[in-house]
Amino acid sequence: MTWLADFQSNAQVRLEENTKKISDCLALIRESEFWHQANEHTLSIGTTLVHLRGNMTQYILSSLGGAPDQRVRDAEFATRGGLPQAEVWHAFRQTVDQVGTVIGQLTEAEALRVRPVQAYRLSGIGIVLHVVEHYSYHTGQIAYITKLLHQRTLGFYAGVNLNQTNPQ
Repeated sequence: MTWLADFQSNAQVRLEENTKKISDCLALIRESEFWHQANEHTLSIGTTLVHLRGNMTQYILSSLGGAPDQRVRDAEFATRGGLPQAEVWHAFRQTVDQVGTVIGQLTEAEALRVRPVQAYRLSGIGIVLHVVEHYSYHTGQIAYITKLLHQRTLGFYAGVNLNQTNPQ
């Protein structure tokens, strides 16, 4: 396996892990909770998904995939409701699938090429790392909101021995 294939595979695994975690959260979240905002300085789960979709579209689908960049970032944060949870989730899931495809098609030359994206200049590798890290960050927020609303553990690592140490 080449370094690039290993990188692509690991990025795709992290995307799917986060998608599964969010799916598990949404299985608990009622429609009325989907757009709940604790205060004016926090995002709802719905707004967070709209924002993540915008980020992934700009960074991966546009910058790496060649789609036009039509992102209006401020509009993502202004989204406060009006869309059904199932509709937002379906559109988000489609975007994640497209992102995984673009990452899987990344050539070595494109992985190393530096290009402008948003206010930055990043290589293809930097773009993929940003999206995976950004997705993980907001997945943690969605999990936290779900735990607060439902006062329960989410069991993401049930059956996994996280106390196991590395072999010497």
